[in-house]
Amino acid sequence: WVWAPRPDVDGRVRIAVVQPGIVDGPDSGQRRFGLEERLTRALAGQRVDLVVWGESSVGFDLADRPDIAARTAALSRTVGADVLVNVDARRSDRPGIYKSSVLVGPSGPTGARYDKMRLVPFGEYVPARSLLGWATSVGKAAGEDRMRGTAQTVMDVGHGLRVGPLICFESAFPDMSRHLAADGADVLLAQSSTSTFQHSWAPEQHASLAALRAAETGRPMVHATLTGVSAVYGPDGRRVGSWLGTDASTARVYDMPTAHGVTPYVRFGDWPVHAALLVLAAVCVAEGVRVFRPRRSAPAPSAPPARTVRESPARPGR
Repeated sequence: WVWAPRPDVDGRVRIAVVQPGIVDGPDSGQRRFGLEERLTRALAGQRVDLVVWGESSVGFDLADRPDIAARTAALSRTVGADVLVNVDARRSDRPGIYKSSVLVGPSGPTGARYDKMRLVPFGEYVPARSLLGWATSVGKAAGEDRMRGTAQTVMDVGHGLRVGPLICFESAFPDMSRHLAADGADVLLAQSSTSTFQHSWAPEQHASLAALRAAETGRPMVHATLTGVSAVYGPDGRRVGSWLGTDASTARVYDMPTAHGVTPYVRFGDWPVHAALLVLAAVCVAEGVRVFRPRRSAPAPSAPPARTVRESPARPGR
């Protein structure tokens, strides 16, 4: 990895992360949106290329709530950049609840949308619900399964910038970020919410996964959350600026380098690891056969024939 060729840094991009913090109680969805709206409006005049909100930042389907869509479009006009929101709601155009990254421009939703593909077990769906459905009565398991997306998406957000969104723990899967980089994403984005684990090590650990994905693909990565920790990493995996901790309610602009080119991981994927595992398995099998193979017992050494006393030669003087 140290000697591997790295993509060339060839530009810079300014991306704003909006982190509202914990909003609980009645009408939390409306109040959270109002706070995100106020924080985003404060970015006016800061020449950003994109504004990113966290996971489940909008609890309404934008087609069902044209007022929310219009307010978000007004924010895009105010800031001068598209706004990438995350909608967790029942869709009006198809059955079921989806968790989706939705791009909103000055005129409203642009049509660019990514539906989450890898859902969190129990948190977003209950595996084998007919057997394990009782989990909903003893914890916070999903009362209704979210619907899965079918394909990853690279979005054109203007300013010559293309981004590849991931949602929640999809940042733990390197094959997904590799796919986005190979499809032309300049920046990787992860929209997340770890509010359930707010007072644990989970927010920091989750944010650190973005550093691995950035270094693997040679693409900068933004980890934007509702309640922290939010973080940004350059194409070499080094952190850009400071984290937004779990106690922060703010919007921050990150000026990050962009890079183009192909890393060994984007080019070859996981097959070197698989090949190494096969070689290791073959060595282990060969060594096991050598150690446990039954050995042939060596033939006993031949002994000279026994001689009787009479056959013994006479001793001198007898």
